[in-house]
Amino acid sequence: MATVKRKLYQRLLVFVLLPISGVLCFSELFFVKEPHDVTVMRKETVILDCQARGEAPIDVRWLKNGVKVVESERVYLLSNGSLYISEVESRRGDKSDEGLYQCLAQNKYGAILSQKARLTIASISSFAIQPTSIVVTEGSVARFSCKISAHPPPIITWEFNRVTLPLATERITVLPSGVLQIHGVQRADAGNYRCITTNIASRRRSTEATLTVTPAPSPPLPQRPRIIAGPQNISVSLHQSAILECMATGNPRPIISWSRADSKSIDVYNTKVLGNGNLIITDIKPQHGGVYMCRATTPGTRNYTVASANVTVLAPPSLVEWPESVTRPRAGTARFVCHAEGVPAPQITWFKNGERVHSNGRIKMYNTKLVINQIIPEDDAIYQCQAENDQGSVVSMARLIVVMSEDRPSAPRGIRADTVSSSAILLAWERPLFNSDKVIAYSVHYMKAEGLNNEEYQVVIGNDTTRYIIDDLEPARNYTFYVVAYMPMGASRMSDHIFQHTLEDVPLRAPELSLTSRSPTDIQVSWQPLPDKLSRGRVSGYRLSYRTSSETAVSQIELPGEITQHLLEKLQPDTIYLLRIVAATSIGWGEQSAWTSHRTPKASSARVPLSPELHLEPLNCTTILARWTLAPRNSVGVQGYKLFYHEESQPESAPVKLLSSVTTHTIGGLDPRKKYHVKLLAYNAVGDGYQADQTISTPGCVSVRDRLVPPPPPPHNVYAKTNSSTAVFLHWGRPAFTSSHAINYTVRCNPVGLQNASLVLYLQTHEQNLLVQDLEPNTKYEFAIRLHIDQLSSPWSPVVYQTTFPEAPNQPPSNVKVTLIEEDTALVSWKLPDEPNVAVTHYTILYASRNAWIAGEWQVLQREGSITMALLENLKPGQIYLVKVSASNNMGDGPFSHAVELSIRADFSSGNDLRVSHGSTHSTGFSDSFYHLDQKSMTGISVGVCIALICIIICAFIIVCRGKNRKFSAVKTYRQGVSTPGAAAGHLGSEGQAENADVTVPIMRESRFIDTKGGTNLLINSLGPVQYSTEKKKKWGFFSSNVKKDSETLQSMRRPVISYQPGSTVLTFEEELSISPDQVASMQGLLCRPGDTEGSSTSEGSHATGDSGRYSHDETELTNLSSGPSSRPPSLTAEDSGDSDCSGPAGETNEELSEESQIDLKVMEAVDPGCCHHEAQSSSRAALSV
Repeated sequence: MATVKRKLYQRLLVFVLLPISGVLCFSELFFVKEPHDVTVMRKETVILDCQARGEAPIDVRWLKNGVKVVESERVYLLSNGSLYISEVESRRGDKSDEGLYQCLAQNKYGAILSQKARLTIASISSFAIQPTSIVVTEGSVARFSCKISAHPPPIITWEFNRVTLPLATERITVLPSGVLQIHGVQRADAGNYRCITTNIASRRRSTEATLTVTPAPSPPLPQRPRIIAGPQNISVSLHQSAILECMATGNPRPIISWSRADSKSIDVYNTKVLGNGNLIITDIKPQHGGVYMCRATTPGTRNYTVASANVTVLAPPSLVEWPESVTRPRAGTARFVCHAEGVPAPQITWFKNGERVHSNGRIKMYNTKLVINQIIPEDDAIYQCQAENDQGSVVSMARLIVVMSEDRPSAPRGIRADTVSSSAILLAWERPLFNSDKVIAYSVHYMKAEGLNNEEYQVVIGNDTTRYIIDDLEPARNYTFYVVAYMPMGASRMSDHIFQHTLEDVPLRAPELSLTSRSPTDIQVSWQPLPDKLSRGRVSGYRLSYRTSSETAVSQIELPGEITQHLLEKLQPDTIYLLRIVAATSIGWGEQSAWTSHRTPKASSARVPLSPELHLEPLNCTTILARWTLAPRNSVGVQGYKLFYHEESQPESAPVKLLSSVTTHTIGGLDPRKKYHVKLLAYNAVGDGYQADQTISTPGCVSVRDRLVPPPPPPHNVYAKTNSSTAVFLHWGRPAFTSSHAINYTVRCNPVGLQNASLVLYLQTHEQNLLVQDLEPNTKYEFAIRLHIDQLSSPWSPVVYQTTFPEAPNQPPSNVKVTLIEEDTALVSWKLPDEPNVAVTHYTILYASRNAWIAGEWQVLQREGSITMALLENLKPGQIYLVKVSASNNMGDGPFSHAVELSIRADFSSGNDLRVSHGSTHSTGFSDSFYHLDQKSMTGISVGVCIALICIIICAFIIVCRGKNRKFSAVKTYRQGVSTPGAAAGHLGSEGQAENADVTVPIMRESRFIDTKGGTNLLINSLGPVQYSTEKKKKWGFFSSNVKKDSETLQSMRRPVISYQPGSTVLTFEEELSISPDQVASMQGLLCRPGDTEGSSTSEGSHATGDSGRYSHDETELTNLSSGPSSRPPSLTAEDSGDSDCSGPAGETNEELSEESQIDLKVMEAVDPGCCHHEAQSSSRAALSV
């Protein structure tokens, strides 16, 4: 009784010595917003959120892949601490913005790191798998597949002969994984197939694969079911979708069914069949993991075939137990616990003020613990536990407050240790030299001296003694000890360390035996060395005893402690032998093992299998794993195995028969801390083979050190039920124990994966139920309960999980974009609504042309909540479409986004030239990326177009004003005869055209010639090129208003072809005071000049393209030219991409005349539709005869 009271006093003293965190108040530093994973397009703007709260000032920094982010004009911090990247770069190496980002916040109390956020740039790679051509029989099945890596995951569609296939019909199924399935193939299905992958980054088309359909035999032959595409092992992230394909063929057509290998029922709420037998699991959860089996069965028969695959559900880390803030005195010990779950198992990393913690003499890190011994003032900091795996990371924090005292006692002195036994050491010391009267208790610390990361133990005793016996040590071990003196608000420095070892003891247990026979007259005995905890010292020898089951005389053999096997020879065949072993140390012999039986083989010439090599391993306290191997020369003809097992001193049970292909077996339902005998043999057609015998002990289920005072048991049968989107009702049972003291309960509540321990909610109650309110909607919470009685607290109850109901989305989807990717197809993309904890089960996309919108007729598309893209197909040209998106869940529909306009350009193709591109939608090609025009881009384009139009108008006004002062000279007549090398172009009918017409231009003296090839106004005479004055550029004559216009002539002119005859008088012009008498002005303004092969349109005096230059106009340039004063005639404005052009239109043949000109002009026109034909080698030119 005195011992129990003393231990109770020691336990209560711990509560007095260690002040709780409420003694001193401090400001927490925690994150309100943390960055999250984001996928963006190149050159797009992104903001990574980070907002910290706490005592100001708070300094915020950012880390990328663990290195500080350097600010620039493109990357900088916002006032709230978030990181702004104006144009995301995707260069190689460190210049790329892709990577893992963390926010670091710091104030005077310490620093904390946010969770990691991965920034990914949207991309789409080349195809990893392309569809391949196949030949199938009519009525059978066909399958094409393609695979590509993309971020975000792409939408995959298929085309048949360049026409988009529907996603699902009675015979055709398109799987989101990129597989096309065709059942009941028909002749009409023969053709070319290709897959189209689309995401926000780009669109890619695979190579085409040909499907060839051959006639089916008549009558059709029966075929057994055969799975041609079975399910594959997959790993799927939490809440994503898993697709298990199963495609079978046979005659008659097989029936496909699904089941689980563990015989559990398939979740019907999240699982559905897609197409003709494929299984899709949406919103996958951990309980969906397992082995799924697809079975194809011939109807009405037992003919079937099976294919199976394992589904692994990957889950990000979630904290099951997290560190809590503590207050500790100087030289004390602080312990933080952090336990996380996830798939794959997360790695635990500890941080102190944002920097990684490393183990040293004072600081130790175990699996889930951080222990800080001999606390110093520098240990006062914020500590964080980070759990991380491939699926993400989670961070939790706690603070250590170090309590200082000025008049603390000096360290205990004169420490000494004496070994009492193999498990006990007596420790003694002297009181501190200074302030010993203030000491209220001593703390004894001890740990193993050998090895790394050994756990340190601590015992607190009163101040009425200076000696203590530590009696739970391991034999034959070295230990280190030190002592610390405590006062109410502090502790002394630690005393000197002292080392002492425990004595050896006899072995606690005998080794486990393994017995096999190589011949009918021997037994091979082997065993494993005892572990240190069981040997309790160095094993010096073994004693092996054996006898037959029918005799009492025992034979003994003593063996040295270094060997682990021995061969017993000259034994009797087909005889049961009993064997046991005992181990010894320098202290003496330990406990003997129980008798283990083994039958030697029969002496026969028949060949039976030799004994397998058996290995036993305890998986837990009730399960043993048996593994065995059989030598290749010994495995021939083996038909199976027989496995026997029974508890020691119990009769042998019936054997477990196993197939010859099996090499492992799990033995379950055993009792803890029991010894079992396992026997294995192989058999063939002759009979049973040689047996292998082995014994093994199951471990204990609970391995806990004795406590000073056992705590009360925790509450049981904890039950949670969701009441609403903000409340959960809890109920629990009181454990079965009697007490006269009052009982109260603490309820712990927090969201799953909480990263800030200070935000955990603790509620107190005397009842056995509680309604927890003010929770967040659509959030998974974990609840645990502990009871308190008479200053004792129970452990926390097992955690129960419950999710609050979601609320209907309050915001529409964000960042809605619509991009035209083909003539009649657009891609609409969006992001989740900008609100926390929003649950979306599906999206609704409404789109309609403006006319249909006025009539209230919308087209509706539905997409699952995990998909944020959709294709709008069969759009009509010349229409403006309105698109809007809304998010919905089981609680209701959210609002629609603002309507986004998409303009589909009309088809401007002309029938006069078949090579003109049809439609204007191809003017901006869709190659590796999309063009997204935001509001800023549209504003810039509009301003640029307006400035260009204003400049054109001003230039035209200046030209008109200056043209009025021009003076034209009379036309000179050149009557000298010149022979024409070819016949002049004649007048053709409306259906004719001039081809290869050579035209003579009698417009200059014999020494002057004009370049008639087009593209330049260069003059050439007998002395070479003539350069005319460029002080004043000539202006076209049609700006003058003094010339009478012949309306009939203008209406009839299309493509004029004018002949030039020798001796004719033609009209020319010259600039007053600008052209010398010996220099003739250019006739380019009066002639019909052939355009370049790309249809360039150049104003007067502009020769940007040259004679052979190529120049293509985009839509913006075409619009500017069409609205300017020097544009082409309306009949040609749509032919921007044509192959020919006529720079001098028909309307320009009426030139201006100066006021002094007294010559009547009569326009002679020959109508020739081929004036501007692109194949003409020598273009005809218009002449004006007087």
